[in-house]
Amino acid sequence: MPSCVGSSGATSARGVALRVVMLTGEASGDMLAASLAGAMRELLPGVEFEGIGGERMAAAGFRLTVRTTGWSSMGHVEALGRILPLLGEGLRHAAWLRAEPADLLVLVDFGAFNLRFAQTLRALGYRRPILYFFPPGAWLDRPKQARAVARSTKALTAFARQRDYYRSLDLEIAYFGHPLVSLVAPRPARPVAPGDGGTIALLPGSRRGEIARHLGRLVAACRLLRLRRGQARFVVACADADAEQTIRAELAPLRFEGIEFVRGARPALDAADAAFIASGTAVLEAALREVPTVALYVLVEAQVAIARRVWNGPYVTLPNLLLERGVVPEFLQDDATPERLAAALDALLADPAPQLAALRQVRGVLGPADALQRCAAFAAALARGA
Repeated sequence: MPSCVGSSGATSARGVALRVVMLTGEASGDMLAASLAGAMRELLPGVEFEGIGGERMAAAGFRLTVRTTGWSSMGHVEALGRILPLLGEGLRHAAWLRAEPADLLVLVDFGAFNLRFAQTLRALGYRRPILYFFPPGAWLDRPKQARAVARSTKALTAFARQRDYYRSLDLEIAYFGHPLVSLVAPRPARPVAPGDGGTIALLPGSRRGEIARHLGRLVAACRLLRLRRGQARFVVACADADAEQTIRAELAPLRFEGIEFVRGARPALDAADAAFIASGTAVLEAALREVPTVALYVLVEAQVAIARRVWNGPYVTLPNLLLERGVVPEFLQDDATPERLAAALDALLADPAPQLAALRQVRGVLGPADALQRCAAFAAALARGA
């Protein structure tokens, strides 16, 4: 049972500490949940956090019911082997919350699991508030999915486009901007890298499949860059301990020496003159940090046809989607060759100014500087029952 707190703490109507449960399944969600919890603590002293997550949530003071190591996958094909374990965890957590309801349940991204979880809880008669932070389909106009989210949860999006889409369907959704605007400041301006050098960050992704598909291509691109830039340095970002173990295992047979390992995107980006990044939240973080970037993404072949049916837009990388133009070079599937990747990054190292000027526009598109605090206030009001 949650322990009681004094009058200065955040308490529920039952006179015990407010209890917030958050569920996510991948590294970006882990970071977002930990950040939201930190901002909520400023509004709700004494609030208790529990849930499914990873290293960042644990460091933020969550009592983790299960760690998400190995949970994340990309698409239905890769997820097949995880269906039964995730189904089991979903049923176990649904029974737990039905027996011990939280003052607020926050679902963070991870739509394949979290939306079904919300629907299961509601079918079991769960009546406490459920907040969906980063609901699925931000760039996909899926009315059935949007209605399912709105029926079971209070949706809170980070993207104005998703807000507008929900409202076009007469669905309720909250929007205060993207929390990364509050978390990521631009770094100090850097001089252009020397012609024979430069520090290059590699962010191959946090999922095991992403790392396996991207790292070999990136190392081959780095070999080419080292031929052009003999003094180049390379830093690889590991999202967590599991990702680091996977990256080291993938690198071992490649015999590419001189790579530095760091934990998390921020130290890798801060050291870099430019970066290779798997398309996802990390590209957005790099844009806000103002780090010149080349993006890539490679799916397993069985997933490609599905992806093409779902999305046929000109871009997949977030800064390009937000600005509606190709600011960040993005190389997908067979286009992600070492030669093309190396040439694009070499050009950015030589002349980063045009891309940097465009990246500075991303911050304004994402919303106000206090977006995280506004999201936390919205979540805190739901937890209080306001």
